[in-house]
Amino acid sequence: MGNGWHEWPLMVFTVLGQCVAGGFIVMALALMTGVSERAQQKRVHWAMIVLWILMGIGFMASVLHLGSPLRAFNSLNRIGDSALSNEIASGSVFFAVGGFWWLITVLGKMPQALGKIWMVLTMILGVFFVWMMCKVYLIDTVPTWYSAYTPLSFFLTMFIGGPLLGYLLLRVAGVQGWGMRLLPAISLLAIVMSTVVVMLQSMELATIQSSIAQASALVPQYGALMSWRLVLLAAALVCWIVPQLKGGLASPAVLTFAFVLMIAGELIGRGVFYGLHMTVGMAIAS
Repeated sequence: MGNGWHEWPLMVFTVLGQCVAGGFIVMALALMTGVSERAQQKRVHWAMIVLWILMGIGFMASVLHLGSPLRAFNSLNRIGDSALSNEIASGSVFFAVGGFWWLITVLGKMPQALGKIWMVLTMILGVFFVWMMCKVYLIDTVPTWYSAYTPLSFFLTMFIGGPLLGYLLLRVAGVQGWGMRLLPAISLLAIVMSTVVVMLQSMELATIQSSIAQASALVPQYGALMSWRLVLLAAALVCWIVPQLKGGLASPAVLTFAFVLMIAGELIGRGVFYGLHMTVGMAIAS
């Protein structure tokens, strides 16, 4: 029993990876549809460096999970056969393709037409990366993970954190288009859906048991931790939305604080996820 905090490297890797994938989609769509001024495009491009820094932090955390950096390359030994290898490979490709696009773009060497195609490809790779993360945990011998709630939770993190991260970086770049006002609604909807997932999952956990324990007992503080998670997410949303309701836009400083709150909330949720690990032989789904 526990709360999954011992898996903090994986918590950081998965949460940041999903947020970066969502954030890139937001910023790429802004560049392709709403940001037309050359000077503003350059500011957006430079702001995107934050995405790759966060992605780098995530990968460094994942290496710590392996115990030794030298084992990182071994994780790629079974691409196509191992879900873990596929996850690392897809994440590396997303990181490399997106990072290379960014580098060529900020150097002013990227043709406009090719740049749009490259951004679309990177967006697809980001979504594929998140799906490969899901596949790692869809293990039929782990009944607490082997359900629709795992991919739902992972993709909802992308829709909760991605719009906020993208919005923050676009604000730093000075973007204020009308489309920006749609992003909080996306995160709000994702948080509502995430709340429903939490309630449904808590009901399902009560049906997974062994002769000595129930899955619901794996994380005794499940309700309290998930409540704190939702409080933090709601607080982040308030920091983001209230200035808009007053007719303005949240400042980058306020948005940064909101993003920190959101990351904290999602890390709590991901910690609970890892704490729910339970294998067959010790547990069966009733």
